Amino acid sequence: MPTAVPERAAGATGKGPEGVRPGRSPVLPRGIGRTAARIGALTVCQAALMVGFGLLLTGPARNVWPLTVEDDVNEGFERIRTGPLTTLSYVGSEAGNTLTVVAVTLLSCVALLLVPRLPMWRQAVFLAVAVSLQSLVFLAVTESVDRTRPDVHRLDDSPPTSSYTSGHTGAATALYAGLAVLVLSRVRRPWRWPLAGLLFLLPLVVGAARLYRGMHHPTDVIGGLANGALSLLIVGRALFVDRSVAAVPPPRSGLDDATAGVQEREPGSTAVIFNPTVTDEAALERLLGVLEQHGHRAPAFIETTADDPGSGQAAGAVRDGATLVVVCGGDGTVRAAADALAGSGVPLVVVPCGTGNLLARNLGLPLNPSAALDAALSGSPQRLDLGRIEGDGLAATHFTAMSGAGLDAAMLEHTDDRAKSAVGWPAYALATVATLRTPRMRLTVRLDDAPVLHRTARMVLLANVGTVQGGLTLLPAARPDDGLLDLLILDPRGPGGWMRALGILMRGRGRNSRPTTVDHLVPEGTGAKGVPVEFLTFRRAELTFAAPQSREVDGDPMSHGRRLTAEVRPGALTVLLPTREK
Repeated sequence: MPTAVPERAAGATGKGPEGVRPGRSPVLPRGIGRTAARIGALTVCQAALMVGFGLLLTGPARNVWPLTVEDDVNEGFERIRTGPLTTLSYVGSEAGNTLTVVAVTLLSCVALLLVPRLPMWRQAVFLAVAVSLQSLVFLAVTESVDRTRPDVHRLDDSPPTSSYTSGHTGAATALYAGLAVLVLSRVRRPWRWPLAGLLFLLPLVVGAARLYRGMHHPTDVIGGLANGALSLLIVGRALFVDRSVAAVPPPRSGLDDATAGVQEREPGSTAVIFNPTVTDEAALERLLGVLEQHGHRAPAFIETTADDPGSGQAAGAVRDGATLVVVCGGDGTVRAAADALAGSGVPLVVVPCGTGNLLARNLGLPLNPSAALDAALSGSPQRLDLGRIEGDGLAATHFTAMSGAGLDAAMLEHTDDRAKSAVGWPAYALATVATLRTPRMRLTVRLDDAPVLHRTARMVLLANVGTVQGGLTLLPAARPDDGLLDLLILDPRGPGGWMRALGILMRGRGRNSRPTTVDHLVPEGTGAKGVPVEFLTFRRAELTFAAPQSREVDGDPMSHGRRLTAEVRPGALTVLLPTREK
């Protein structure tokens, strides 16, 4: 590794396979044994608590209020029975039936592993383990506590188990409340709240149905709710709060070669991935001091290379147990690291050391590297969206800020690296002057399920953020946490068109350029012609050009091509950001 690594961090990055412990599994995540032991110990405590409560119900407390009125409650449910209510209670009871719970759990876990772009293995394990542990505790409790069922006419066959606890209610709590937790934590759309509320309500519906059908006492249902909730709490804390299990990154070509220099680290460590062309030894010393001030001892410093600008290093750091990844570089380095961290939940700290630093600017981070690191470490983790993009000759990857084709991509191709080093971001403006005569391109645009649009343009931008260098806001509605991406189509015609376009962009947006959702898109010939700037929002976009075009991803020029497909990944990246004062 380079001499630029501070002496206090020396040895944190070894080169070659000797930095990896022999015999270690490349598939199983680290920390499984410790986490399983913790979950097991807490589950034993949970079972003891549930058994103790049950013995209290059947022993010293059986003649104490409110247990003395439970028979009245059971008889009250029997008196209000009607045909429609009995049918509804059957449906509610079946929602907590063993076969139903097993089937819904399996389907949910398969969906979590197969539907997202990156498998949500942690969420799938959370759901499966919580439901399974609740069942194990239920079996232990029913073997230890002998409680007869209510002395009323029961609408279902009585299984040969104790009335305490309600197995249907416990299983429904672990399953549906667990799904509600996942909806609230992973879904970014407004409808997540009513959906989560409905899922939280289902265990109560199951419990009420079991009371109505004469299968349990009220305290049995309360015990079932407590049993399912405790299982969720134990497993959820182990997997999402303590996070002692390291995430497994998706397979990547060349991953072993790219991460062979990452030394084995203990879980909870910090990895600092830096671009040596923009980060010198003095800057690394200052960053190390800031990290130590915030309690991050002996962080591992890992260089990027020309062959791997940060993706393999970030993936290897997560695989080796890092729980915080600090990235020092420009937008390309940040993009590469974010591509590897997408969906892992491991927090990223953005330390702007490049020329553009678009993501840092849009997140409101200081542009001084040490100040940005200090501000982020003093803040809290927040989930940001990522854009996933691919095309002909362009392998699927993520972008954090912007991607596009046409004028901006040609400008990046013509920006001289020496000019960037000498004058910084104004070098882009100088290159723009040389590319203003880039030919207009013809393209078709399909956003989500809307009709295909036919457009001409000088430039198209697919954006997760809206502001570029110099404080110019190109897409004023773009937000990195709104679950959407924004599309800018720039098509000025003649000097007057350029002046109109510049005026719209300088104002933020004009009356005729308000962001348009896919529900309001119009095909060619109904208002797009002659508009110099067009703003659209989408979740998935397919752009097809009539001829190969210059393309770029987060400021890095890519191969020319005729197609770009982009879609949003809501909340896929966890970033440490300064806490905003309200």
